[in-house]
Amino acid sequence: MRLRLTPQDTAFFDMLSASADNLVRGVEAAAKIFAPGADHAAIGEEVRKIEHDEDEVTHGILRKLNSTFVTPFDRDDIYRLAGRLDDVMDFVEAAVDLVVLYKLEELPPEVAEQVDVLQRAALITAEAMPRLRTRKDLDVYWIEVNRLENEADRLYRRLLAKLFDGHLDALTVLKVKEVAEQFEAAADAFENVANGIETIVVKET
Repeated sequence: MRLRLTPQDTAFFDMLSASADNLVRGVEAAAKIFAPGADHAAIGEEVRKIEHDEDEVTHGILRKLNSTFVTPFDRDDIYRLAGRLDDVMDFVEAAVDLVVLYKLEELPPEVAEQVDVLQRAALITAEAMPRLRTRKDLDVYWIEVNRLENEADRLYRRLLAKLFDGHLDALTVLKVKEVAEQFEAAADAFENVANGIETIVVKET
C-alpha cells in the first residue's frame, strides 16, 4: 500500500457520490415515460435539468482537480471516473429527448426493461461510491454491474429481433432503435464506471 505523507482533500468523495446520486434521479425520471398518459415533454425537461445538475457536479470536480495539490487517489483516475459518470447521464438524457422529439407515445416493453436494468445499476453505483473512501467491499459492486450490463445486452438483442420481425413500419423501427441504442450505451457507461472503480481499488491497495 502506498503511504501518503500529506493531508488529503476528502471533498472529492462527496462530489463523486453526488454525481452518482444524480444518476439515480435521472434514471428514475426517465422511467416515468412508461407510465400511461405520461407527459413526455415535462419528463424530458426534468431529465434535462438533472443532466444539467450532473454537468455542474462534473465541472466542479474538474475545477477542484485543477486547484488541489494532493488528491485522495490518482488525479487522472478521478478525471476519468467523473467523465464516465457524466457519460451515463448524457446517454439517458439523449434517449428521453429522442422519445420526445420523435413523439413516441408507446415503446416496446423491452425498452422499459432496459431502463429497469439502468435503475438497478444506478442504485448500486450510488451505494458503492461512498465506499471509495476505504476502498473496501467493492468487488461485489463491479461484478454485479458487469452482470447487469450483460443482461442489458441480451435485452437489446431481443428488442432488435422484435423490431425487425416485420410488425412495425420502417420509420418506427428506426426511431425506437435509436432510443434503445442510447439506453444500451448508458448500460455500457455504467460498466465503464465500475471498471474505473476497480482500477482505482487495484492501484491504491
